[in-house]
Amino acid sequence: MSMNGAALVPRIGPARMARLKRLLFVAARVILLALFLVAALLPLYWVVVTSLKGGREIYAFPIRYLPERFNLENYAYLFKISNFQLYFRNSVFVSLMGSAGALFISMLSGYALSRFRAKRVRLMFLLGMYFTQIIPTYMIMTPLYSFLAQLGLSDNLMTLSVIYIGMMIAFSTIMGSGFFAMVPVSVEEAAQIDGCSRFQALFQIVVPLVLPGLAAIFSFAFVNIWNELFLAVMFMSSEQHMTVPAALNSFISKAGVSWGVLSAGIVVALLPTLIVFAFAQKYIVVGLTEGAIKE
Repeated sequence: MSMNGAALVPRIGPARMARLKRLLFVAARVILLALFLVAALLPLYWVVVTSLKGGREIYAFPIRYLPERFNLENYAYLFKISNFQLYFRNSVFVSLMGSAGALFISMLSGYALSRFRAKRVRLMFLLGMYFTQIIPTYMIMTPLYSFLAQLGLSDNLMTLSVIYIGMMIAFSTIMGSGFFAMVPVSVEEAAQIDGCSRFQALFQIVVPLVLPGLAAIFSFAFVNIWNELFLAVMFMSSEQHMTVPAALNSFISKAGVSWGVLSAGIVVALLPTLIVFAFAQKYIVVGLTEGAIKE
């Protein structure tokens, strides 16, 4: 009887076992990715919902996960009373100026770094770049602020843009040199044989080949500058020169936090970064995965 019962139990073959293991692995990966997705989107969802609630709904108990009605009073207060349009324009200005300036300078320096024939010179240049990244920011802020104040250049959006350019150059140069290194030197030599100068070969031949990489550099620089708070608070003392992160920080530091207005400001502050990544997503992925060149 026991032998017949054992014979009735189906055996799982190697192929079926491999398929089962593969399905379990895929299921575990999907569950893990779903958890990460929920953890990433839940704060964003809560900020958006809070921005659409009235004051009483925000503090209501039990917690309401959806507003009773969509309330735009927080956004109206943000743009009519808090002068948020000015802060937004300031952030757009310093982010565009800083990222464009860092892109142009790092494009030239990254190209030069990728074409260095002397390994020692290249190594010294890279070490210098890395060294600037390991110095804590707060160590140079006090002397820099004192120097700019003596020159009358503090509390100036153009000064802040130049500081951001300097902050982003090292990373952008190292990143850009990797993209330029993937362009064969023979491409430039062929262009120079046809009559192009060194700069013509760079801007007419090489730069179009590494556009996805340059788009990735610009996007990362823009997002980092847009979200930067410490330098904006330290160097911009007047309200008319505040950027969006500094303005949001002032909402928190004042007596009594208006969570609805603060959430509305966070939602508006997220829009430019989402737009940048939405339009540049293709170039960012190509630039980071393939270096813009297929060998």
